[in-house]
Amino acid sequence: MIEPTKAPSLRERDLKYTSQAFEKLAEPLRQELKRHCYSMLGSVHEAEDLVQETFLRAWRSFDGFEGRGSLRAWLYQIATNACLNALAARKNAQRLLPDQRAPASTRMPDGKPSTEITWLEPYPDSNLQGMVDDTPDPAARYASAEVVRLAFAAVIQQLPPRQRAALLLCDVVGWSAVETAALLGGSTASINSALQRARETLAKRFPQGLPPAAPATTSVQQALLHRYVQAWEGMDLASFVALLKEDAHYTMPPVSQWYAGRQAIGAFFEWAWKAYGSFRLIPTAANRQPAFAAYSRAGAQAPWMAHSIHVLTLEEDRIAALTLFVKPTGPQLFQAFGLPLTSTSL
Repeated sequence: MIEPTKAPSLRERDLKYTSQAFEKLAEPLRQELKRHCYSMLGSVHEAEDLVQETFLRAWRSFDGFEGRGSLRAWLYQIATNACLNALAARKNAQRLLPDQRAPASTRMPDGKPSTEITWLEPYPDSNLQGMVDDTPDPAARYASAEVVRLAFAAVIQQLPPRQRAALLLCDVVGWSAVETAALLGGSTASINSALQRARETLAKRFPQGLPPAAPATTSVQQALLHRYVQAWEGMDLASFVALLKEDAHYTMPPVSQWYAGRQAIGAFFEWAWKAYGSFRLIPTAANRQPAFAAYSRAGAQAPWMAHSIHVLTLEEDRIAALTLFVKPTGPQLFQAFGLPLTSTSL
C-alpha cells in the first residue's frame, strides 16, 4: 500500500522560504567575503571555512535581521568577528613569508621544512571571479587587485588583528571609522588610532605608496613567461637565471631559507634540480599575478606528482620576485586551484 505523501508543515515551508531568500541575497557576496577573510587570515583554506561559518551563522539569525540595515555590512560584521576569533585561537596570528622572518641565506636548505610556522598561502584568482562589483568604493584607498597581491597580503599579516580589520574595512571596503567602530565595537577614536598605526606600518614597506595593480601582461612579458616554462621543463639553469632581475628575491615556504640575487638563486637551483627527473608547468593565476602549478616525476614511466605552486612578480622584462609554495605543504594547495595531485598525461 502506497502511503500518501505528507505535506510539508508550516514550519518546514517557512524554513525553506527563509533559506531560499537568504541564499538569493547572500550568495552574490560570497566571493568578496572570501577575499576579505583571506586578507584577514592569510590562508585560502581558512578563508573558505570562515565564509561557510559566516553564512551558517547569518542564516540561523536571518529571521531576526528582518532587512534592518545593510545585509552586506551585517555579513562583513559576522565574517570579521569570526576571523578575529579564529586569530585569537591561533598560536600565532601572523602568516608570513620567509623573507619577513630572517636575512637571506647563502647555504642550502637542510631538508627540514619549517612546518611549525604558519606560512602565508597563495590565493587562486578563480576565487575572485563572479564578484558582483570588483571596482573599489570611492572612499577606499586600495582596489581589490592590490590587496590580494602577495606583497600586500604579506604586509597585512604583520599587523595586529584589530589593526588588520580596521585597515581592511576602512581602506579596502571603504567604510568610515564610525561605521567600522559600529561593526567591530569600541569607539571611533580607537578605530582611527588603529587605522593610523596600520597605515604607518604599510608606509614603511611601501614608502612611495602601494604599487599599482599589475596591468595585463605585455607581449614581452608573455614571452618571458613562455621562456620561464621552457627553462623549468628543460631544467636549463642558465636560461632560467637570465630571466631574473639582478636583485631578484626567491622564497619557498615552508622552507625558511630564502635567497637574494641572481647568483644565490642560481646556486640554489643548481643544487635543487639534481634531485628531479623532469618538470611540467601548468599555467594558472594567483594573487592577481602570473602563476604556475609544477608537477615533477622521477622517470619517464612514473606519474606526474604535484610539486609546487609558483607565483611570479614581473617588472618590465624580468622576474623581480619568485615564490614557490613547495613540499610538503605546497601540494595541499592544488585542490584550491582545481588541479589534481597526480597525472599520467601532462
